[in-house]
Amino acid sequence: MRGHQWLLSLVLFFILCPQLGHAQALRFQPQSATAAGQGNAFVAQADDASAIHYNPAGLSQVSGIQVVTGTTLVGGSVEFTSPTGIDSRGDFGGSVANPPPSYSYVSANLGSLGLDRLSNVTIGLGLNSPYGLNTRYPLDGPFNTAVTSAALPLIAIKPTVAYKINDQLAIGVSADIYTFASFMGQGHAEQKQVGTGALAGASIEANGNGTGAGATFSLLYTPLRNSDGKPIASIGLVYRTQAVVPLNGSLLVNGAKVADASTSLVLPQIYTGAIAIWPVRTSEREWKVELDVEYVGWKSNRNLDIHLSSGGVIPQPQQWDTVPVVAIGTEYKWLNPSWLPHWDVAVRSGYTRTENPVPDTTFNPATISLSANTLSIGTGFVCKGPAKFLGLVPCGGASALWPKAIGFDAAFQEWFYESRTITGNRDPSVDGTYHAYVHLGTVSVNLMF
Repeated sequence: MRGHQWLLSLVLFFILCPQLGHAQALRFQPQSATAAGQGNAFVAQADDASAIHYNPAGLSQVSGIQVVTGTTLVGGSVEFTSPTGIDSRGDFGGSVANPPPSYSYVSANLGSLGLDRLSNVTIGLGLNSPYGLNTRYPLDGPFNTAVTSAALPLIAIKPTVAYKINDQLAIGVSADIYTFASFMGQGHAEQKQVGTGALAGASIEANGNGTGAGATFSLLYTPLRNSDGKPIASIGLVYRTQAVVPLNGSLLVNGAKVADASTSLVLPQIYTGAIAIWPVRTSEREWKVELDVEYVGWKSNRNLDIHLSSGGVIPQPQQWDTVPVVAIGTEYKWLNPSWLPHWDVAVRSGYTRTENPVPDTTFNPATISLSANTLSIGTGFVCKGPAKFLGLVPCGGASALWPKAIGFDAAFQEWFYESRTITGNRDPSVDGTYHAYVHLGTVSVNLMF
């Protein structure tokens, strides 16, 4: 029996060896509508509950209790042309990715909870999907032995605390717990492809789930404020540690389990520096401009070796590179304008440049590993006091159980990927030219108590 298991492992090695590089999936940057509308340039602003994700130290700016929750609709396609002229097209599980990436954040300043001595401390909890993947290709496509579909419905749980040292400096830290949940897709990572050789035409699936943890450390430095105490220049610094998520699951052939399988998903460490300035910040208008620069340590993704219960190992070299991400964003606000009293109105725009970290030799169509230029636009509304949200819901109430203000934000992004021609891949069926585009819209509601 042991000999048969090793034979199976050998067969699976030749079938799957080039194909499982999808697990280092797309890093999904838009994690709030406010930030997405500014090209994700929000680290130095970080002035609502979504600071839990962007810059935990920024949570020190959020008074009272605040809840931000939203969802994102993502669509687009990947187009492939082989060296011989064969065309194929993939998508993200349909015209709109399902389940949609979503996010929720809640924060509370301890002073607002009656703990006056701890008024410099703000705590929070976030739930979002900063890494994810959902791609699908035709079952009879030119690289169907590489991938026909892949999914990584990974979620992050982020307990967070921020401490305001003084009016200029705040620090923050969050635990980043990465895991899977049954309400997100299949509740595990998976990739499917068509078998070759002894398993020609068979449906092959590898899946697995697990839990890993990292941490985020950050600071927010505000050297300049206006006469009302609001920032007119801020600097944000954020460090996200590497996190390793062990994946334990199964190898299936035509739906039948043939072996236990395990590997480790390595999420990168990320260094971020950001600066924001407000050329205009008065009681009537605000204008912010921000620049964020990140270095994403995909270099840690050296391999994704698959360990089988039979004792075999399927080597999966990745050899990804560390790459920069540059984001520029702006926001213009009208505060309680005469044409819309008791409301604040914001318009936003931004640009993000993301570099490709994956070399030709280990490229996999499951992940859109192409350099991208992203254009963003957005808007936001906050109603307060006697104003009514959507003309029906009172925006402010005397009860502690009713918010003092209600905000609504929306953003749209278009990702323009640069065409890429893959040559010399470990799986020759993957060689060819790839074109891709992604468009997304995200909306959120902000309740301020």
